[in-house]
Amino acid sequence: MKTLKRIIASALLLLAVCASASAQVTVRPANYAGSLVRFKALLYYTEHAEEAHVDFAHQTVDFFKKLTIGNGFELDTTTSLAGYTYEQLKEYSVIISANASPSSQKERKLFEKYMENGGGWVGFHASAYNDKNTNWPWFLEFIGRGVFKCNNWPPQPALLELDVTSHPVTKNLPAEFVCPASEYYQWSPEPRQNENIEVLVSLSQKNYPIGLKDIVYGEDWPIVWTNKNYRMIYLNMGHGDEEYIDATQNLLFINAFRWIVSRDPNGNPFDK
Repeated sequence: MKTLKRIIASALLLLAVCASASAQVTVRPANYAGSLVRFKALLYYTEHAEEAHVDFAHQTVDFFKKLTIGNGFELDTTTSLAGYTYEQLKEYSVIISANASPSSQKERKLFEKYMENGGGWVGFHASAYNDKNTNWPWFLEFIGRGVFKCNNWPPQPALLELDVTSHPVTKNLPAEFVCPASEYYQWSPEPRQNENIEVLVSLSQKNYPIGLKDIVYGEDWPIVWTNKNYRMIYLNMGHGDEEYIDATQNLLFINAFRWIVSRDPNGNPFDK
């Protein structure tokens, strides 16, 4: 009899705990867009680059086009910003730079104005490349003050690790994961040395030495970061035609894209 009473008491306690936990959960109804186009995105790339960077750009176009299924957002593509006015460009919540950054003075001034006034940017790999010949001080500050230093070669898979696990871009990712084959740029100075930069993902120290021809033996190697002064995120991957074969990395890309758009100064379009 005592055993039965204990069982009943335990069961009642468990039910009470479950009821209390359930009462604290706020269930939010689904947010269906219907015919609503939540926002507009512009994908910027160049055909005049090395083959692996062009391959990545083409696959990036395909990847983001698939995300528009159902008209949740509108995607335009362009190989030049020169044909846009600022009034036209500011209609886009985000610019996705697949493999290039603006090169002409007109494009650069337009991009600067767009970003300085709340524009959004998701940049991959070669879109942040700069060296002593780039001669664009604003962009150097924007990307974290780092000039291209070196890269691993040939492209290969690598172990990545999260620097921040609670960020909207990383909160649903494993603490470590192996990404598809890519080359990664190192920078001088490293972005982490900049007080305005928050590094979200890095190359794991477990990879060193990395490379078979061009070998890197160590040092800090940020892979994903944001400049806190802008609505931007940079992802160091983006070389070749294997970048979209991995679900975890694809989720990282979508998280980054969604996070940038969600911070639109005109309001979070996902709340519509």
